[in-house]
Amino acid sequence: MTPEEAEQRQDVAGRAGIENLTLWQRVHEHLRQEILDNRLPPGSELNEVALSQSLGVSRGPVREAIGRLASEGLVTVRPRRGAIVTALSAQEFLAAYQLREALETLAIRLAVPRLGPDELARLQALVDEMVVLADGSDVDAFFRANAAFHATFVEASGNAMLQETMTRLMAQMGRYQMRSVALRGSLRRSTVEHKAILRAVRAGDVEKAVRLLGEHIRIPQRRLEAAPDEEVFVRNAS
Repeated sequence: MTPEEAEQRQDVAGRAGIENLTLWQRVHEHLRQEILDNRLPPGSELNEVALSQSLGVSRGPVREAIGRLASEGLVTVRPRRGAIVTALSAQEFLAAYQLREALETLAIRLAVPRLGPDELARLQALVDEMVVLADGSDVDAFFRANAAFHATFVEASGNAMLQETMTRLMAQMGRYQMRSVALRGSLRRSTVEHKAILRAVRAGDVEKAVRLLGEHIRIPQRRLEAAPDEEVFVRNAS
């Protein structure tokens, strides 16, 4: 084999690897969005054969995508029984809130000294947007703006491992949006809390910002601790 032929073969193999990687990534993104949007609710079975047929791909990319979803905590793989979409019990959801509090208070502590005019303007715009959306009771759009507000601190923390962990955690918690609304009680109250957090951030008062953010996240925790039946939680989570 000439050097030119060897180089050509390596190039072909490289392109095939990229195409294969892109395929499983597309399958992963599709299934992930189906789960987050509750079109595949907790407890749904993910059958490799059925999925490969419906998506028009081989089982390999489907298996790879399910493995990645399992590593993100969105799917539970059961030996010899296939995979199902993971459901959180009330106690697991409480644990997720506790972890979120620990991670986000760390994020804001790291982020406040690093925030510049652009980030502060973005935070203000998101708070203003949340006020309008709360008045209009637009829950879905409110939660998107709310998520963007909190994500700004995580991104500005400069801690890549913190960002990765928060991405996985919020992917799990995001499926229970309506349950979060019920636990929080009022979107308008949430906007008042966000305004107070932003005022502390603008003032550069790190400790106050940490305290206010912790209290903000702790409100659903306290109500969740008093939640009755775990099965009721799972059924009403969609």
